Amino acid sequence: MITTIFIVIAVIVLLGVAALAIHDLLQTKDPICRNYPVVGHGRHFLSELGPKLRQYIVADNNEERPFNRDDREWIYRSADKSNNYFGFGTDNDIEQSPGYLIIKQSTFPLFDPQPEDEGYDPDYIIPSTKVIGEARNRKGAFRPNSIINISAMSYGSLSAPAVEAMSRGAALCGCLQNTGEGGVSPHHDHGSDLVWQLGTGYYGARDADGTFDEKRFVETCDRFNVKAIEVKISQGAKPGRGGVLPGSKVTPEIANIRGIPVGKSCLSPNAHRMFNDADGMLDFVERLADLSGLPVGIKSAVGQLDFWNELVRHMETGDRGIDFLSIDGGEGGTGAAPLVFSDHVALPFRIGFDRVHRIFTDAGIQDRLTFIGSGKLGFPEETLLAMAMGCDMINVARTAMMAIGCIQAQICHTGKCPTGVATQDKWLMRGLDPTDKSARLANYITTLRKEVLQLCRACGEAHPSDMSLDHFEVLEDRFQARPIG
Repeated sequence: MITTIFIVIAVIVLLGVAALAIHDLLQTKDPICRNYPVVGHGRHFLSELGPKLRQYIVADNNEERPFNRDDREWIYRSADKSNNYFGFGTDNDIEQSPGYLIIKQSTFPLFDPQPEDEGYDPDYIIPSTKVIGEARNRKGAFRPNSIINISAMSYGSLSAPAVEAMSRGAALCGCLQNTGEGGVSPHHDHGSDLVWQLGTGYYGARDADGTFDEKRFVETCDRFNVKAIEVKISQGAKPGRGGVLPGSKVTPEIANIRGIPVGKSCLSPNAHRMFNDADGMLDFVERLADLSGLPVGIKSAVGQLDFWNELVRHMETGDRGIDFLSIDGGEGGTGAAPLVFSDHVALPFRIGFDRVHRIFTDAGIQDRLTFIGSGKLGFPEETLLAMAMGCDMINVARTAMMAIGCIQAQICHTGKCPTGVATQDKWLMRGLDPTDKSARLANYITTLRKEVLQLCRACGEAHPSDMSLDHFEVLEDRFQARPIG
């Protein structure tokens, strides 16, 4: 009798496990459980158990890097459109945290509309105050609908479902999507306005030998919804180094889009063939603008300042110029890189952007172009500080990845991303449903814009571009604080 009971229980358990496995494989909400049926629930169990055990055996809320537990939790809750409030006050040790950012609110804040108020905007659209390309009369000059947009992440580095989710999500919330240097793919073609990034490999616009191809460039601009061109000089993850896409990720589709051999590692040069100084770069920029009619800008991390001084000298004449400038901080990181480049090459965003912006401001030409910041700026306080420093817009990358499912496993370069975001593995990719994740991305961008506006109104300002460094202070030790400006 007892043996029969145990057999019945075992059968029931096995049937339950099988039913759960089938459910996990068919559902589209959770990529971890879809890729790892049944056992994936262990992660959720540990996540729930973690806060109760954290003070004894795991890291606290602010220890992990590059994004700590509080950062990730805020992103996930915002993307899920759930309650992203935190109770019982801050758990940051403010008095013992030199460099801690403080936003100074106004005694009389601006009225903040509520859902029932006239003029309430559920999407919290914050258009740019500048028209990109207007100063140089580009045919395709436009005013971006959102000051917060998706930064450069290539198809190849990211999976097809991830790129599609970002494209659909960008369309939903009205922001721009940067293609990354891997070229424009059909997975970008889901309603979003695109910024096509041309890196040193000129992928999607190159001959077989890697030289820039005008015909392919124009064909791509005409085929897709490209609103602007970004020439990548360098990126924060590995400034001075070219990108690497392992051969295991170079599928026939990716090879065709990029114009490279199938299955062979794609090694981008660390420098451009078409120019080697600011003068030659401006010639290339004007060539791209003439061919496409679109605004053209550049993206770069900041190291030595000779290039920036030379660029400004050439632009002062007014004959040539970039339409926008994306400055990436050395803390940027969607690309895998040698550790020394990640840790020690290029200035952090706050320092690098300030130095470059001052060069343009001192020359009196800062209004001729749009300034864009990137490098861990995907949080309300960091976005607002970047705007106060002179940014007209900001780009987000890793936080956007988290919004569509990334769990900061930090194995992007292995092709084994467990959530299907940064991989070309067909089994892992199937765990990421583009429709569900596009909504999560749109929720994250919308929530970020909402909280940025709420901070502005708390400070008595109507738009992030109205913020100044006078609204901020930085804490120092011995109970002191200093203004930033």
